[in-house]
Amino acid sequence: MIPMIRMLGFLLIILTVVYIVVSIWSRNVRRKKLEDRWDSKEVLTSDRDAFIQRGLEQYDKSFRRKLIWLVYIVPLGAIAVLVYVTNFM
Repeated sequence: MIPMIRMLGFLLIILTVVYIVVSIWSRNVRRKKLEDRWDSKEVLTSDRDAFIQRGLEQYDKSFRRKLIWLVYIVPLGAIAVLVYVTNFM
């Protein structure tokens, strides 16, 4: 039991690092797309910083941002299914 708890603790640390990296990367990609859209002169209704800030606020509330939680759900779910199948089938 103790080795499994240690393994899950180590796995959670690794998944947290992966989650942080993916979150930062995804936000930077979104910022770059907003900057490119502004630079292409598609939208000139406000200043550049306000446009990017509004876009990032919309991104923070988006479904895409919430999908990053799958970094935790998929591996832990796979382990749970594997343990269940191994022990009870």
